[in-house]
Amino acid sequence: MGKTGGRGDFEWVYTDQPHTSRRKEILAKYPQIKSLMGPDPQLKWVVSGMVLTQLLACYLVRDLSWKWIFFWAYAFGGCINHSLTLAIHDISHNVAFGNKLAKWNRWFAMWANLPIGLPYSASFKKYHVDHHRYLGGDQLDVDIPTDFEGWFFCTPARKVLWLFLQPFFYALRPLVVNPKPVGKLEIQNAVVQLTVDLIIYYLWGLKPIVYLIAGSILCMGLHPISGHFIAEHYMFLKGHETYSYYGPLNLITFNVGYHMEHHDFPSIPGSKLPQVKEIAAEYYDSLPQHTSWSRVLWDFVFDDSIGPYARIKREYKLSKKE
Repeated sequence: MGKTGGRGDFEWVYTDQPHTSRRKEILAKYPQIKSLMGPDPQLKWVVSGMVLTQLLACYLVRDLSWKWIFFWAYAFGGCINHSLTLAIHDISHNVAFGNKLAKWNRWFAMWANLPIGLPYSASFKKYHVDHHRYLGGDQLDVDIPTDFEGWFFCTPARKVLWLFLQPFFYALRPLVVNPKPVGKLEIQNAVVQLTVDLIIYYLWGLKPIVYLIAGSILCMGLHPISGHFIAEHYMFLKGHETYSYYGPLNLITFNVGYHMEHHDFPSIPGSKLPQVKEIAAEYYDSLPQHTSWSRVLWDFVFDDSIGPYARIKREYKLSKKE
């Protein structure tokens, strides 16, 4: 468990991200894919059902012992909350109500945020745009770990710790790598979230609040569903920076596993990404893909060539302020 990681730096490349050119090529060959772009009318109902389920759970756990609070947070509530973060990911692309009702998408994301316990949706939207536009961009894409993370979390034991602490790195990394001013929507997000948290605390006490927040932290850390964080862009094969996963966990994660398809067509809802794969199969079937998110986590920890440094980075010809 003390073996030192094999990489000493990121994989620097001097080419553009592959998604731009592949998108153009696929659309030229299969223009019908454009019909898949636009809002998903079912998304708002699915998400609302999940939010209401968690509010009911808050009532049900109010008198449980602490050990059962944490058990159900990890085994049930956190899974829903992690799924809601991926719904927020979908909503950030305006697929709940469409581009013409962009503000509705932002407000709906705040509704989806409520069971997570901490304000998240508005900040995520602001940085996720950069992740797509400047994939792998030095000091632009905050999905890329910092040099400290790559240097320090380089042994199996430290990588396990890094996976456990992943929610904190995702929250704090933007403040270090690419800080942006706090906007009105982020303030609204925080006020709405704090108000609902206080109402839940007033009605049912502290345990439901712990159930929600602990579930969010635990299930975005060392948890099988969290394998998607590593599976999406960590370089398991040299030169490949985005990977898809077509397994059953897509059923509870809004098809986030269809990640090559998502980066090629970010305006297509997750529910329709399997159709992209089906239409343009020859573009995706031959690309590297993952078959298990749990195996991804195992390989990340114990494969000496994979760690926080196993990411492709590139320089973009513009400053952060632009």
